[in-house]
Amino acid sequence: MRRISTLHVAGPDALYPEASQHLSRQRLLAAEAGFEILEPTVLAAEVREAGELAARALYAERIARLRRADAGIVNLTPFRGPGADAAASFEMGFLAALGKPVVGWINLGDEMEADYRERVEAWMGARPDEAGVWRDGEDCEIEDFGLPEASLLWAEARQLFVIVTDDPLHDLTGFEMCLEALKLYAD
Repeated sequence: MRRISTLHVAGPDALYPEASQHLSRQRLLAAEAGFEILEPTVLAAEVREAGELAARALYAERIARLRRADAGIVNLTPFRGPGADAAASFEMGFLAALGKPVVGWINLGDEMEADYRERVEAWMGARPDEAGVWRDGEDCEIEDFGLPEASLLWAEARQLFVIVTDDPLHDLTGFEMCLEALKLYAD
């Protein structure tokens, strides 16, 4: 059995309104479940204001933290569009490439949003073409497997919990379910 004690939590949560309180709740829930969330390094003000230099420093810090984590929890709640946050998707893939277990959750406001194609259709329009292939408003093909997220993200998660909630930004039910799943994890 592989012991998991440190976690990397990926997702847009740090950008949410009241992010500080939200992240504090995550840390408390993780600690109660016996895990430590690896905290990001706070960059000095002069580094944060340095544009590309700041972005490279953030990247280097994030990669180091991903390598230190025993496992990852990823918030795949749609962010600024019909799909998951790009950075969260990258981090999920990086953790997977390192062979670390990854679990995730998606918060949605309505059960109809649980299908990725349906979200794309609502966001930018979609229709089936003459062959029955779904295409978005720009005529690009849409993955249509009836999944809640793109197939590679869905398939990589050891567990992916879909939560319908009145508060998609702040509901931590899925996060708590991820903690429970990791407590049961063994190689």
